[in-house]
Amino acid sequence: MQPVLEIYAPVGFDLWPVAEFEPFGFLPLSGELSPAEVGAAVMRIAGCNAIDPDGDRPRRPEDSLDSFLHGLLTFDSLFAAGGLRVVDDSTGVAFLPGCCDGLEDWRDWHQFVNDGSLLGFGHDPTSPVAERFGDTVRLTVNADQSDSPVIELSVAELRHLLAGAERDLADFLALAVDWSFRYLPDHCAPATAALARVFDLPAPAVPPEL
Repeated sequence: MQPVLEIYAPVGFDLWPVAEFEPFGFLPLSGELSPAEVGAAVMRIAGCNAIDPDGDRPRRPEDSLDSFLHGLLTFDSLFAAGGLRVVDDSTGVAFLPGCCDGLEDWRDWHQFVNDGSLLGFGHDPTSPVAERFGDTVRLTVNADQSDSPVIELSVAELRHLLAGAERDLADFLALAVDWSFRYLPDHCAPATAALARVFDLPAPAVPPEL
């Protein structure tokens, strides 16, 4: 199980260095990313929230960097396209985030484990669904297909995988502190705090010298 961002090719993006990716792929988040991969992840998360504010929200600044980061730094509810990817190494079956999924909702998996309610992540043409049958969890890649591939694992295994996914997110946030200090020095603390809110994790400590 890995926390992943749905990523795209950064055509024309020049606010900071970013790694090149194929469109509509997934970038696993962890503490093993290069600075350019962290930059791509921050670009994607900020881009998901780079929408024009409405109501009483402050308007976008004129500066291109501040404008791009405005939603990430000011919106109460943040979105990050992606979710948790589960791969069965023995069969190669991959359970991928769906169109209605987002990394900001990853803790829904914990509620699913605890109460057993069906957890859906998308709709036609691909409907990933998680179901619990006693101590067994079944992950159906596409519930709209009667012969869809599935992954089955125990509830205990899923709890273990979720703990690992949380560690990956925390490790990524630790990388983001150093990355933000280098590439977003005027926004280091608020940017990393915003990323922590996306993942529903405590904001990483920013050393005083940063």
